[in-house]
Amino acid sequence: MDQTTLVLLLLPIIVIQLGLMIFTLVDLVKNPNPNGPKWLWGILIIFVNILGPILYLVIGRRNY
Repeated sequence: MDQTTLVLLLLPIIVIQLGLMIFTLVDLVKNPNPNGPKWLWGILIIFVNILGPILYLVIGRRNY
């Protein structure tokens, strides 16, 4: 497997990761009252790769 093949295989995962991160960070900034402190959610979203944004979407948002 050469580098070009590896990059082409990882590119969709990288795009999904960045899209989720940007979407959840924007939602976190706009959300006036998330479940928990905003700074903690920001750290989780940025440093816990794909799992951080998913956790924020499932646990951190308040929908009322």
